Amino acid sequence: MKSILKIFGAIGVLFIAISCGNASDDVSLNLNFGNSLGKGTPVDECLDLGENDLVLSIQEQYTTLPGKVSILFKVSDTEGNPVSQLTADQFTIYEQGRNDDCFNTISTSESFARISPNSQIFTNNTILVLDLSNSVLSSSLTELKEATISFVNNVMPATTQESFKMVIYWFDGENELHLLNPLTADKQELITAIDNITPNISNDPSTDLYGAVIKSTDAAEKLLKESQENNNIGAASVVIFTDGTDQASRYTEAFALKKVNDANPNISFFSIGLGAEIDTEVLMNIGKTFSVFAGNKNDLENTFNDISLKVSEQANSFYLFEYCSPKRDGSGENNLAIQVKNGGLQGAVQTKFSANGFTGGCE
Repeated sequence: MKSILKIFGAIGVLFIAISCGNASDDVSLNLNFGNSLGKGTPVDECLDLGENDLVLSIQEQYTTLPGKVSILFKVSDTEGNPVSQLTADQFTIYEQGRNDDCFNTISTSESFARISPNSQIFTNNTILVLDLSNSVLSSSLTELKEATISFVNNVMPATTQESFKMVIYWFDGENELHLLNPLTADKQELITAIDNITPNISNDPSTDLYGAVIKSTDAAEKLLKESQENNNIGAASVVIFTDGTDQASRYTEAFALKKVNDANPNISFFSIGLGAEIDTEVLMNIGKTFSVFAGNKNDLENTFNDISLKVSEQANSFYLFEYCSPKRDGSGENNLAIQVKNGGLQGAVQTKFSANGFTGGCE
């Protein structure tokens, strides 16, 4: 019906509903994490699909002539944990037209149902923030570099994709979030920057942890705004590593945590702590999405790998599901339900689409 850019140009900004609802014209710039259905609604009881163990949160939907329906959504469990690596054959499509008492199942093979790359409308940025205060540089820099390189290899796709990017910052005691490597989709560029960290990179041995939290959150907010300006839906992950507590006392703990808690819900927060001097409660509050702690420097790579898995799962739990509808021009507005099964778990969501202009075939 319309290209993606035409749709976004027409509506100006993305509509993503915070609570369960239908695809109205209200405006919001937030994706839907947790157990919200986004633009979707609960599935009609006539389908009798049972209780949802998985949550499908519709982020955006559109149609393309001659008859393709595209749905961008996130899948999570009822605790809000992301569900990744789903394939098209795990989904069942149901349609209900004006002459149908309930929904009819649409063959996934006949409808050419597929999971398509979501890069055309979705961008995911990772903001990696490293504590390079004196305690790290003098005792665990080698281990940190090895762990960080492993993190980059795990999070960044094997082949360069412009929809997956990372920026690396570092902090010490100065009132500045230092840039180690700008936002890039080039994995090797990031690894080279990490390799080039030297023990004399810092001029201030103190630790401005709260300042780093505040500034990295601002950086994530800016990236999301830029994504929206480029007609993309954006999500970001802030990953902060430290081996101690805030020593600079430039900012308060309360202000830093408020920054995290008030951040755009499109931003996930992860924290990695090392050693006995960290405050685990504070780091868990900073890393409100997920936190891990290493007892010593030899455990750093394992903890970074744990976080990289969570970051990747978050990014890969967004799906662009597309299929060719059998509905044709003149059928008007039709109900659509999507069900996913993963092992013994299932979940479903319902929405609507207009078949105006639909003919046979699909691009």
